[in-house]
Parts: sequence; structure tokens; C-alpha cells
Amino acid sequence: MYSPIDSQIGEEISKKIATLEERLKADVIFYYGSIGSGLSNEFREMINELKENDKGYKKLCIVLTTPGGSAMEVQRCVNVVRNFYDEIDFIIPDYAYSAGTIFCMSGDNIYMNYYSVLGPIDPQVQNKAGLWVAALGYLDKVNEMIDKSKNGNLSPAEFILFRDMDLGELREYEQAQEVTIDLLKTFLVNYKFKSWITHRTDPQKLGEPVTPEEKEQRASEIAKKLSDNNRWKSHSRPINIETLKKELKLDIIDFSADKNLDSDILSHYSYIMDYVRKRGASSCFNTRRRTIV
Repeated sequence: MYSPIDSQIGEEISKKIATLEERLKADVIFYYGSIGSGLSNEFREMINELKENDKGYKKLCIVLTTPGGSAMEVQRCVNVVRNFYDEIDFIIPDYAYSAGTIFCMSGDNIYMNYYSVLGPIDPQVQNKAGLWVAALGYLDKVNEMIDKSKNGNLSPAEFILFRDMDLGELREYEQAQEVTIDLLKTFLVNYKFKSWITHRTDPQKLGEPVTPEEKEQRASEIAKKLSDNNRWKSHSRPINIETLKKELKLDIIDFSADKNLDSDILSHYSYIMDYVRKRGASSCFNTRRRTIV
């Protein structure tokens, strides 16, 4: 039950997201929280509400802040939002790690500023205890122990750990890695690279049409780099806009270049995150229709 002050704050948040919609000429959904089972259904419900109060927008902007979660749920979320809109853009005022990074790669455009970060695509899977764990850390450790075993350097303690590992669970981690990479490549080719028609940076190919094979090759290179645990070292290693543009050669829109857009995004984000923190919420949805925590 909302208190009067909550109602007042909710109205102010609705005004701010409506201002952002006018600026972007798009429906806007804000989501803060992990990407867990059922999130796609919540997206579907929120979009249905927006369509009941339809403003005729063909574009959806998702303002996303997430530590990550299930890549398979990301796929379902993408299916949902693509069913309703011709263009999907992502705005990252803070961070979107792991599965959140994969979600962003399904967008036509990604908006970030100097403070925004994405992360490596280290898949998260649930272990026997029901906890979400980073799969690549486990696989890297197994490969390390295999190398030690080949060289005769495996300690007795490591041997016991290695012997007791669940091979089925390890195979699940390998499959999660394969699915994650496959999803990223598919999203990049089908969505992020959709408007990449001609070469713009390669002097030898400048102005020439980009082939499907070239898009697939670039997508594979990006997926390989983002899934390289030895490069990033940590599941939550922040990757900023400069690295994404220079090292991964991704087109990212710097929203701080547009002072009005920058103000609208940060004003809404600051206001709603203050609201989330005061309520101690672990997740939050916000549209022009309502706010759910």
C-alpha cells in the first residue's frame, strides 16, 4: 500500500519518464534488478499496459541496470520486445553485466556515457545449492587442474577436489558458455548490425557493402573477446564506452553529447534509484503508466 508521499514520488517519476519519452520519441521501460525466471512475462505485461495507452511509437527504449542472470531468459525477453516494436534501444546510465550485456547486444542502438559500463559475458548458472555462479570461473579452474595433472603438478588436495567434481554439472557450465556466445552472435548479426550497410572505418573497403559473412565474423570476434575470462579476470569487470568502441569496435551512442537528453536520462535515473534505495527494493519496473518495486 503506497503512502501519500509514495504517491507523490510516483507521480514525479511518471512525469520524468514521460519527458524522456518525448525526447526519444519512444516508449520507455525502466528496469533495475537481476534477470531471472519470469522477467519476460513482466516485460510482456508492462508493454501490454503501454499499448493500452498507445502513443503510436514504433520504438522502445529500455533503461537497464542489472548484475546479470539467465541468458535463456534474455532470449525470451528479446522475443517479447521484438514482437511489439520495430526498433529497440538500450540506455545504460550505470551498469549492465553478463546477461545484461547480452540483452543490450539485441538492441539497434546502445546509449552510454563515461560512467556507464557493460561486462564480460560470463554465463551464470544455478549450482546444486540453488545459487547463481559464474560458469567460466569453474571451467577455468578445471582446465588449470587438467594442465597440472598432465605436468604431474596436481596436489593431493586438488586431486580430491577434481575427483569429486560433478561431470554433469561441468557439462552444464560448458553448454551455458556455448549458448551465451551463440546468443550474442545471433543478436549482433540480426539487430545491432542491422544498419551496418557499408564499411566506414576500413580504408581498403571504405564505402563497400558489408556482407553477411563479414557481420558474422565481426560478431564472432566480439563474442570471443567478451567471453575471454583470462582477459577480463572477473565476472563483474566493468567495460566502459571507450573500450567498447576502440577495442571491440562497437557503435555506442554517448548520450552525454546531447545535453538535454543527458539531463533527462540522469534526472529520471537519479530520482527513481533514490526511490528504490529508500524502499530497500531489489528490483523495479517503471513506465509512464506505473512503478512496481
